[in-house]
Amino acid sequence: MKRFNIALMGLLMGMANLASAQTVTSPNGKIAVKFSLTGNGVPTYEMTYKGKEVVKPSHLGLELAKDKHASKGMDETSLMDGFQTTSTKTTTFDETWKPVWGETSTIRNHYNELEVDLNQPSSKRDIIIRFRVYDDGMGLRYEFPQQKELNYFVIKEEHTQFAMAGDHTAWWLPGDYDTQEQETQESKLSEIRSRFHDAVNWSNSSVGVFSETGVQTSLQMKSNDGLYINIHEAACENYATMHLNLDDKNMVFESWLTPDATGLKGFMQTPCTTPWRTVMVSDDARDMLASNLILNLNEPCKIEDTSWIHPTKYCGVWWEMIAGGKSWAYTDDFNSVKLGQTDYAHAKPNGHHPANTANVKKYIDFAAANGLDQVLVEGWNIGWEDWFGHWKQDVFDFVTPYPDFDIKALNEYAHSKGVKLMMHHETSSSALNYERHLEDALNLMNKYGYDAVKTGYVGDIIPRGDHHYSQSMNNHYMHVIKEAAKHHIMVNAHEATRPTGLCRTYPNMVGNESARGTEYEAFGGSDPNHTVILPFTRLQGGPMDYTPGILETQLKTWSNNQNYVHTTLVGQLALYLTMYSPLQMVADLPENYKKYNDAFQFIKDVPCNWSRSIYLEAEPADYITVARQDKNSNDWYIGGKCDENGHKSVLKLDFLDKDYIYDCTIYADAKNADYKNNPKAYKITHRKVKKGDVLKLTMAPGGGFAISLEARWNGEEHAEQLTKVNNTDF
Repeated sequence: MKRFNIALMGLLMGMANLASAQTVTSPNGKIAVKFSLTGNGVPTYEMTYKGKEVVKPSHLGLELAKDKHASKGMDETSLMDGFQTTSTKTTTFDETWKPVWGETSTIRNHYNELEVDLNQPSSKRDIIIRFRVYDDGMGLRYEFPQQKELNYFVIKEEHTQFAMAGDHTAWWLPGDYDTQEQETQESKLSEIRSRFHDAVNWSNSSVGVFSETGVQTSLQMKSNDGLYINIHEAACENYATMHLNLDDKNMVFESWLTPDATGLKGFMQTPCTTPWRTVMVSDDARDMLASNLILNLNEPCKIEDTSWIHPTKYCGVWWEMIAGGKSWAYTDDFNSVKLGQTDYAHAKPNGHHPANTANVKKYIDFAAANGLDQVLVEGWNIGWEDWFGHWKQDVFDFVTPYPDFDIKALNEYAHSKGVKLMMHHETSSSALNYERHLEDALNLMNKYGYDAVKTGYVGDIIPRGDHHYSQSMNNHYMHVIKEAAKHHIMVNAHEATRPTGLCRTYPNMVGNESARGTEYEAFGGSDPNHTVILPFTRLQGGPMDYTPGILETQLKTWSNNQNYVHTTLVGQLALYLTMYSPLQMVADLPENYKKYNDAFQFIKDVPCNWSRSIYLEAEPADYITVARQDKNSNDWYIGGKCDENGHKSVLKLDFLDKDYIYDCTIYADAKNADYKNNPKAYKITHRKVKKGDVLKLTMAPGGGFAISLEARWNGEEHAEQLTKVNNTDF
């Protein structure tokens, strides 16, 4: 009888859980997300697109640590099962908001929401699982209300599953607690394990892999039946960065959080929430690039006055150092430096320190002559002689310039030319040291009129034992953003965690690195498909400071560096369109731009801020073509970039305004161009075009094209001036 009662209770619980299943669909009805409690009260969801499986039934929950710092201490239990549904609520939300900067001047935030309120009777705890379903995907998160039985808790692991419906093709990076500077791999999910070891950049300054099937987000996939699926996260604040660990027998991904120095994954205090776990899906690759789902899942802007935040085009001494082998350090006299003790006054300059007053003036002059906003100067401050590889805590003070860098005079000179200097704060990953000096450093910037800073986190983290993407380090990065905002400073963080759309909430976060940038072209090169993968992966969470514009692609022409850039010259122009960012570097040397001045004109012309963006064609790792309209005029710009196989594009100009005729300048690869053997072969063609015309262009291997469309004439009376270009090849 007792056994019967237990069985009956289990049956009744199962029936109750089944009855509690809820489904929420996207506004257009194409995406459906179903929630239920399965087995012993395990939160479970599944997702479909046009009736096709995207995420098969997948479990949700958090494993909590038995830890003395938790409210229940060593008696802690987990939030994995044993739940009952206490209530559900569905709502619809629809608004249009204006980003401070971006790919479009307005963004629609339209979703259907399902709130599931759960109770775990054994612990007397309540949690909420919230789903928001958009036309291009969904987000889910855990919410923890303030309550007597759930106050302080410690996360051992978050167990959010994403069960795939097949052995998809994936574009992936090895899961790593400390670096994203890896070459993207393309393989079936089942091949990740066998390819993992060779995919890791073991020579990186900091490496923290955790599993032979661990991968990073944003993870782009394509199913055999033509679905594009992307897994990422949104609004990761006061929480550890999420990776994915694959059960490659069952094709189930599970969240894998970055630990801190204790090995634990999160210290939480209610009320609190997790970041959103996101799944984007479409049968059109262009939708992956046009999606605003990640931004929409972030909170609205918290900076009241944003008038000081602006897109920026800049140059700097950086490429001399990266590709040319020049030094960040002022002298070779010191094997070690102690702040406040080492005397630079009598040190002998090494003669190859580009961050000096005379050289920086040349860059200021170049910026002023070519309409660039700012000049970045790395290596301006004391401490670079022993900055790397020693896990040194007191490494920089961020306020003391080298003897050959006149900070006052250079800023005055720059301002007299209508240019600003951009500050550089390399922290050598000593977050503790940077926070100690941060206020003084920001005050110095205010004193001399800086409004932007590039930060860096090269090497292993201090406090020692922590990781770049832990909860504590994510809190550090946001602390810097918030403190910088108080001083009206924009921030571009390198080697920090990958973005998750927080630039909506704090738009002074104008860029990040968080992937292999152009510097790797000087270190042996990135694969030619690198830049037609990144918009599908890294750029989903926010813009990257990729530092394009290398027109002298063969570095040996001006340096001892025998490497070459794995694009054509025109391919570099295209990156200003296809790699969206409000922060764009003009990265090559001024003298190299003089060599290719006609091509350089496009870099000078192309804006950094847009009112509309239309993705005309796209396929991960193969090609991307995008048209963007200037936010401050009726002009359009089009960029196309491809991989090592080349690509033929047919562009229908049906997005143009019918009331205008456009001066069209096409920067295209020459017929014999090739990124390896003939990268600097290009042609520039001038035409007049109108709405409805068609352009046919051929991208060379590793190449691309760039087009400017200047609105010149208004009205039909000028139509006779138009030169027809329908079905014209370039």
